[in-house]
Amino acid sequence: MSTLFHIKNMVCDRCKLVVKDAFEKAGAKVQSIELGEVETIDPLSPQQLQTVQQTFSEVGFELLDDKQGRIVEKIKTLLVELIHGEHPYLKSNYSDYLSEKLNRDYSGLSTLFSQHENSTIEQYIIRQKIERVKELLLYDEQSLSQIADSLQYSSVAHLSNQFKKVTGLTPSQYKVASAKDRRSLDKV
Repeated sequence: MSTLFHIKNMVCDRCKLVVKDAFEKAGAKVQSIELGEVETIDPLSPQQLQTVQQTFSEVGFELLDDKQGRIVEKIKTLLVELIHGEHPYLKSNYSDYLSEKLNRDYSGLSTLFSQHENSTIEQYIIRQKIERVKELLLYDEQSLSQIADSLQYSSVAHLSNQFKKVTGLTPSQYKVASAKDRRSLDKV
């Protein structure tokens, strides 16, 4: 009988590796792993659960046991996958996307998210998009116009204004400042 666990703050592919390692370190056999969720082949013993929770506390993850918290984490996971994925294009808007994926009314999702995160879904989307812009600026493979288009900004000016509002810098200033602060991995 498999058991499904929901995990807070598991938002990237590297996170999957850390989570899988934590479960295996506890002696659990992982059946499947997705962002925000792990399914084990057998239920965990209290000792195994304690080992997983201890490992998680060291790396900033948390097992979720409440339904509302799981929904909020699912919202975050869906948005991170969409914004940071290879094809961030939406055929609809974010509210319709989340409603469809979670089979729930967006106003209820929005209220729940705000109660749990002290932030709106829209603010979360903006923060994620700005982080993606930062990443793409550092890769230096796309123009600002291409980045704006890929993240569905209405214009480069809109992206630049939002970027400056969040970071305090224009995209160009950020790119120059970040280039100075970067170190090669072997020097970190």
